[in-house]
Amino acid sequence: MKPLNNIVSHFKESIFSTMTKLAVENQAINLSQGFPDFDGPSWVIDLATKALQDGKNQYAPSFGILPLREAISANYKRYYQLDYNPHDEIVVTNGATEALYCAITALVNPGDEVVVFEPFYDSYYACLLLAQAKVVPVTLKIPHFKFDLEELKKSISSKTKLLIINNPHNPTGKIFSNHEIEEIAKLANEFDFYILSDEVYEFLTFEKNHTPTASFHSLKDRTITISSTGKTFGLTGWKIGWAAGNPQLIKAIHNVHQFSTFCVAHPLQVAMAQALANMDQYLLEFKRDYLNKRDLLVSGLRKAGFNVQNPEGTYFALAFLPDGESDIEFCQKLIKDKKVAAIPTSAFYLKSNEGSSMIRFCFAKKNETLQSALNNLGL
Repeated sequence: MKPLNNIVSHFKESIFSTMTKLAVENQAINLSQGFPDFDGPSWVIDLATKALQDGKNQYAPSFGILPLREAISANYKRYYQLDYNPHDEIVVTNGATEALYCAITALVNPGDEVVVFEPFYDSYYACLLLAQAKVVPVTLKIPHFKFDLEELKKSISSKTKLLIINNPHNPTGKIFSNHEIEEIAKLANEFDFYILSDEVYEFLTFEKNHTPTASFHSLKDRTITISSTGKTFGLTGWKIGWAAGNPQLIKAIHNVHQFSTFCVAHPLQVAMAQALANMDQYLLEFKRDYLNKRDLLVSGLRKAGFNVQNPEGTYFALAFLPDGESDIEFCQKLIKDKKVAAIPTSAFYLKSNEGSSMIRFCFAKKNETLQSALNNLGL
């Protein structure tokens, strides 16, 4: 038979699937893959049940139902003083991952250069390969995960079409400083490239608050802001995401979306429209609970002998390995010997070998799960 697509044929299994499979095989506690082991808020699930019973079970509009787009727009205005017209500046997608795929497909031509900060979520690279982009990695240097401005400048040229930023950042837990975004803004305006800003952890912040990339001077029109409800409400299986940007960009993204998934689950959109409009009290509890989980895991790992970075955001914590240890081998031993699964971060790098010195733990778990994992690690 004739060969498959050359690019897809070389894709490997996601590191998340690999480590979860190993965890299941060894009956290990899974702190690798980034999803909760508990359900989202019952009141949000009740809203979805009602929508199902009310007959919201046929195709939704391809752009997303208007009440959801209005709720997203209202929250950008309310929390960040950002104005997005719900009619033509927001499109609802099948999670943030589809928004990323559609945005990259809509913007990038074969040979266009795209700058990514490593370590990065592996989906970025897969989407860029499918678009036949030239991927240009810029390393966030350990231990504080700041980029070197001279390295960034050397990575940008007249061929740069797009820069991808993830803020708050997975897997490091970093929140980019205002100064860092301002430096990126100067380069974006000088070299006229777009910014794809993945902000799915926008409400999962601790000592600092999140500031959207698009809110910085001169960046709104050239930034595509991507977010979702999965991380904020602990309902990752619902896959309710979106892209926000100027009408020309959103029209192009929708052109891809309408011929891939077309629309997103109608009753879940109805539920999430109401949830987003009534989330103030929930966010207070959400942040408090995750701060407790972060502190439980980080302090416990430190007591167990790990050198752990305290994340500013996300629900991930990085541990630096002793000299001479390899992240992949260390994670394999951790699963087999300690019955705890983590993610080797070398999977998130293209250029630097710094990833081999770290592993990532997820604390989006019940406190009992986290404590059991710490007990297994010798606490």
